[in-house]
Amino acid sequence: MKHDVPSAGPVFYDDGLYTGVTHLAQRAPAAVDSGISAWSEYGLGLFAVLMIIAWWRARAAGRPQLPVLALPVVVVLTFLASDAVKSWVSEQRPCQVLPVTPLDPCPPLGDWSFPSNHAVIAAAAAAALWSVDRLLGWIAAPAALLMAASRVWIGAHYPHDALAGLLAGAILGALLTHAAKRIAARYALDRSPQRGPVR
Repeated sequence: MKHDVPSAGPVFYDDGLYTGVTHLAQRAPAAVDSGISAWSEYGLGLFAVLMIIAWWRARAAGRPQLPVLALPVVVVLTFLASDAVKSWVSEQRPCQVLPVTPLDPCPPLGDWSFPSNHAVIAAAAAAALWSVDRLLGWIAAPAALLMAASRVWIGAHYPHDALAGLLAGAILGALLTHAAKRIAARYALDRSPQRGPVR
């Protein structure tokens, strides 16, 4: 449904869902909103902590550490790809287009919406962690879902921004981590001591 607002932009199929979520956030208890806002703002730090724990667990278990040490690089590369898409698509934030009052201040014009970089980073970290440490992956995966949902709750993104961020982050994170593991395996092979002929 088209909204008659001064900064009207493209109309998306999930406009109504976004509006419903932001209205629900306005009626939610203050403690709930504060917790979700704090998670949306600072929750990415959890993934950094999980990466440190993954390195420690790999080191303690004698597993190859190169794939784990590559996790931050995987996340940064995924973020850069997401940011490039974000600039190319140039989708306005929904709080700039729709008649809503977001929980958090609406980002300025030119701070594009699609995809959600927070969701991309969280999903890439979760996929990467899942690839190297399944136990930590079980923690990271729901945390990534909560991060994506929080971005809609505070009014920063459409649901499709968050969903696209999750899918893109998970795919790129998994592919790049797989590449890092292959490089680590080849590095270990190339550096292994040469065995003499079998007698």
